[in-house]
Amino acid sequence: MKFLADEGVAIAIVEALRKENYDVKFIWEISRGVADDFILQQANSDNRLLITQDKDFGELVFRNKQSHKGVILIRIHGISNNEKGCNCGK
Repeated sequence: MKFLADEGVAIAIVEALRKENYDVKFIWEISRGVADDFILQQANSDNRLLITQDKDFGELVFRNKQSHKGVILIRIHGISNNEKGCNCGK
């Protein structure tokens, strides 16, 4: 399974997925500050599921009917970014 992680995703989540041998590209490492529609287009063209904390992708996918391979919205509050990564790999 291949993922594209939006730049707002905790790096601990990206690292945990990579540790489990998932193919993860991270926007923060590639090109910061790019538009959401470009990110969704990149994920789609690379056949990757998009991982994000940004609810704006719901607008693009559901309201604007933009093509996608899947969007995983992560909204975890009350724990550190490191703990998010620890829980992600399980």
